[in-house]
Amino acid sequence: RVLSLELNKDRDVERIHGSGINTLDIEPVEGRYMLSGGSDGVIVLYDLENLSRKPGYTCKALFSVGRSHPDVHKFSVETVQWYPHDTGMFTSSSFDKTLKIWDTNTLQPADIFHFEGTVYSHHMSPVATKHCLIAVGTKSPKVQLCDLKSGSSSHILQGHRQEVLAVSWSPRHEYILATGSADGRVKLWDVRRASGCLSTLDQHNGEKSKASSEAANTAHNGRVNGLCYTNDGLHLLTIGTDDRMRLWNSSTGENTLVNYGKVSNESRKGLKFAISCGCKPEFAFVPHGSNIAVYTVFTGELITLLRGHYSTVNCCVFQPHFQELYSGSKDCNILAWIPAPREPVPDDISEKSLPQQHLNPAYEDAWSSSDDEG
Repeated sequence: RVLSLELNKDRDVERIHGSGINTLDIEPVEGRYMLSGGSDGVIVLYDLENLSRKPGYTCKALFSVGRSHPDVHKFSVETVQWYPHDTGMFTSSSFDKTLKIWDTNTLQPADIFHFEGTVYSHHMSPVATKHCLIAVGTKSPKVQLCDLKSGSSSHILQGHRQEVLAVSWSPRHEYILATGSADGRVKLWDVRRASGCLSTLDQHNGEKSKASSEAANTAHNGRVNGLCYTNDGLHLLTIGTDDRMRLWNSSTGENTLVNYGKVSNESRKGLKFAISCGCKPEFAFVPHGSNIAVYTVFTGELITLLRGHYSTVNCCVFQPHFQELYSGSKDCNILAWIPAPREPVPDDISEKSLPQQHLNPAYEDAWSSSDDEG
């Protein structure tokens, strides 16, 4: 299904934003509601479900925090995220130096955290049961941890030398956090340890001579502005302004040396990319100018470019229940990419006799159909 993603002619997402869209998030509980955040501070909530049951429909905006809302963000919203455990709450952070915790039902902020600098990125753990920490990357090199329970942001992680552009909790271990910075480094932290980070990822796997001009232990020769774990948490994909994407073994910290070629990345801030879920092999969807590049995560192959936006794509999010992709762009549009429907096979031709030219064997369906089993 992922290999046949195409711009869906029958499905639109209602156009509400009057400026570029920076961030999207689909809630993990039902996979039904999507948030978007715009560069004018506006946040919109959509219902992705087709209630009309007609083939062609528009995903309606249920409501928005618009410019006239008393608590709207003053500047660009860089990250929106649903509370991972229910849809009654969501979070947003902005260049206005705040992180806001919203009550979905009243559309009022339940809490607001203030920072000294621009907020580039924040993330709540999808698996945490023992803590309610929100990791926040700001213009400061210190990673901030805000506690939803106490409402304080006393906890900081020190080690980066420049602004922190991307943060992501492990989907496997609730205390493990990855952070990417403009200093070219990616650090892994166990937030229970006060002594500093667990490891700093090294693109050369320790084999570079000390005399070299490059700083030791850098993940990229440029700003690291995107991080995404695979769904099992065993690998971490990072992207940098050196036009490189790297795949790391998250337990050993080793660079797996998968070669994705040149992954052009001109973003001056955090870049929101996505990894597929629920299909083998796994794919990465990476904004690439006005297109979205689709790579196989473990072989590095560029499968296709999804073309449809008129301007820079800033973010994409994957909907695992239906294997769909949504992307947000500077052109103010959110596009829905849906697997193409398969052509029905006429009954009188058995499937066996059909030429199998399209399918790379790696992508063939591993399930046997019940017909084959008699």
